[in-house]
Amino acid sequence: MFKGFIKKLIDGVDLSEGEMIEAMAMIMGGEATHAQMAAFLTALRLKGETVPEITGAAKVMRERATRIGVASKAPLVDIDRDEINVEYESILDTCGTGGSGTNTFNISTTTAFILAAGGVIVAKHGNRSVSSLCGSADVLEALGVNLDVTKETVERCLGEIGIGFLYAPLLHSAMKHVAPVRREIGVRTVFNILGPLSNPAGAQYQVLGVYQRELTRVMAEVLGNLGSKRAMVVHGCDGMDEITITGPTFVAELSGGEVNEYEITPEEFGISRVAIEEIKGGDAEVNAGIVRSVLAGEAGPKRDVVLLNAGAAFYLTGKAESLEAGIKLAAQVIDSGAAGDKLAALVEMTNE
Repeated sequence: MFKGFIKKLIDGVDLSEGEMIEAMAMIMGGEATHAQMAAFLTALRLKGETVPEITGAAKVMRERATRIGVASKAPLVDIDRDEINVEYESILDTCGTGGSGTNTFNISTTTAFILAAGGVIVAKHGNRSVSSLCGSADVLEALGVNLDVTKETVERCLGEIGIGFLYAPLLHSAMKHVAPVRREIGVRTVFNILGPLSNPAGAQYQVLGVYQRELTRVMAEVLGNLGSKRAMVVHGCDGMDEITITGPTFVAELSGGEVNEYEITPEEFGISRVAIEEIKGGDAEVNAGIVRSVLAGEAGPKRDVVLLNAGAAFYLTGKAESLEAGIKLAAQVIDSGAAGDKLAALVEMTNE
């Protein structure tokens, strides 16, 4: 059966969503050999992944993930994904694909604390670095957040603080079967884009950065298939998997089941363009220092790019009526000290 899927892909034939679900279930269940997985993933990449194929793969990833429940200031219960987080549907994730190669500081991670301080429940899904010097897990660890916590601790963080870090290796145990294959072949595969589509808390809102412009509409359509309420899939003209301030950002916005594509520029929101060097980061310690500085209210391009990304998320979740209003709210939240307090609270709770 699995060999048949490989042959179809080599022949350039797209798999249906159902076929992809079947193939991915075999991969995640350890039923395919390493050689078969490598052939399948490489052939799929060379053919090019379609919306139904990515949708099917993401459904299996979600099904196999350890589920995280959110019950704000209420007893936590383990319930089915279909019923999960019904009362708290404005759960948002800022996880992107990574792989942009721009080595900017951790913009979406910084943004997460601002959003939590502004009343959005942030289930921040992430991992260690793949291509950059510092992934979200790396910088959070440098900031003092304990990554190696139980599912119950993550749920408590989400319920009591409004932000929790969903560390992918702890919540996607089925990935152990394919991880060695991905390391050995060393090229991008469909798994590079599945992380942001597989939030274990079932986030219904996403600002999702991608490493390639062509992926913006594709990923927005996939999120629609997966039941997301609203999402902005973004790609900066400089290659950033964030909303950039070096030039235009390409956006595919999912709302009401429809996907609309447009561009935004920093000037539209009163933000000056800068060279990408102005928003670059370094290793985990350097980036941790940048996160602290931004949350402490330090002015400059790094604050500006965070305001723009946070503003988009406030708009997306209905906390602000427009992106402009979202930027103003983000500035107020930072300057009140509330965002820094969220970081301190997350550090404290994960180390109890």
